[in-house]
This record gives sequence, structure tokens and C-alpha cells, in this order.
Amino acid sequence: MAQQLLEVSDLSVSIDSTPVLKGINLAVGRGETHVLLGPNGAGKSTLGYTVMGHPAYTVDSGKITFEGQDITHESADWRARLGLFLSFQNPLEVPGISLESFIRNALQQKTGEHVKLFQYQKALRAAMHLLNMDESYANRDLNVGFSGGERKKSEILQLLMLEPKLAILDETDSGLDVDAVRTVSNGIKEYQKKDDGALLIITHSTKILESLKVDFTHIMVKGKIVKTGDDSLIREVNEHGFENFSRETGTAHE
Repeated sequence: MAQQLLEVSDLSVSIDSTPVLKGINLAVGRGETHVLLGPNGAGKSTLGYTVMGHPAYTVDSGKITFEGQDITHESADWRARLGLFLSFQNPLEVPGISLESFIRNALQQKTGEHVKLFQYQKALRAAMHLLNMDESYANRDLNVGFSGGERKKSEILQLLMLEPKLAILDETDSGLDVDAVRTVSNGIKEYQKKDDGALLIITHSTKILESLKVDFTHIMVKGKIVKTGDDSLIREVNEHGFENFSRETGTAHE
């Protein structure tokens, strides 16, 4: 069997000594798009943050492997240099550094090489055009004064420019109107054109998935992945919600 890009093995996680994830197993191959669905409070975002190395989450047992390397206890910046990317549900403001400078610095950290300004700015403008972003946002402090929609576009802009090996998108469609969801979806589809670029899309809604190719769908309830299948699971959630999956496991979600 070919080596998976990401392997999460029997992972249990707590925050402030409270168990959140319980024995999670997940494998993501190169070029695959996985969707993690579940009700609010199921632990979906916790999995994303844990894979990315957020220090607030404690791995109680299990292992996270990326390209065959055990990264369970590596720092978030180390994981980013390896090719992991996390798009935040609520992107933070970062005063004092422009969006353009932030992405350029991140590229240099990732590659360890000097980024040629002219080529970089040309690529940045093209990506902003795809996302219907005003070019003036490139010179503004990162997310400062940005609307919710523009912050989410800023995250997808970073995705397109950094071209990570695995992108984890946490509730990217949260709070977006129909037009903004369509624009963000276009950015994600552009990333999917990378032959080896993998995605883990975390959401409790399905509207952002309507125009995306999905290889695997996972349902999470009460900190456990209770079912895995293809994109037909998305249609099942649309028709019946998560209650059936809760009943199958003998639990009721909050």
C-alpha cells in the first residue's frame, strides 16, 4: 500500500483535562479531498487544530504521521514548513504587517529561499482577481478592518499562494453569503487542480461542498468518527441531518 500523506492513528485528545477526541483514525492520500461533517460541538475543529499542532490541545494517546514522519509532538511552525496549512474559522487581525508581506514572509519560511518580488506580486494579483478581492487589500494590515467575507478570502488567498501539501479548512463557509461562498469555492477548486494537493474540509454545513469534488466523507459525533463513505453521505446529511448517525452510535448530540 502506498504511503498516505497524513495518518491519524487511534488519536485521543483533551483540552484542560476534558476529553474531546476519542480514538480517531483517519488517512488522507495525496490529491484527495476529505470532508469532516458533524453537529456543533462534535470535535471537528479540535481535530484540525490538533493535526496543526495547536498547543492548547493535549494528545493523550495515538499518533499523527505526515509523509511517514511522526509529527505528534512537533510545533505548529515546523508542521507548516513540512507543508501543512490551517484556515481558521475566525481569522485573527494582525496589526503592523500587510497581507502581502505576511504571505511573502510565509513563503520564504516555507521554501527557505528569497521570493522574487515582481513574480510574487504578479501571482498575488492573479490570485486576488480569482477571489474578487480588491488589490488594495494587499497593502492593508492583515485582516484589520476586513469584513468576515474578506477575512475568509484572505485565508483562501494564502492557500493559493502557499500551495501546501495538505490544507485543513475549518468552517471556511461560516458566516458567508451566497456570493462569497461561491467565490471561496472557486478558490478551493483552483487549489484542487494541484495533482498532489490534499484537502480536509471541516464543516457542519454543506453549502460550500456543492461544487467541489469530494473523495471521502467522514461523520463525527461526540468526538468519534462514526461513519466514513463517499459523497453520498453529504446528501444523506442534507436529507436527514445528523440525528440518524447519533442514534446509530447510541448517543444524542447536543
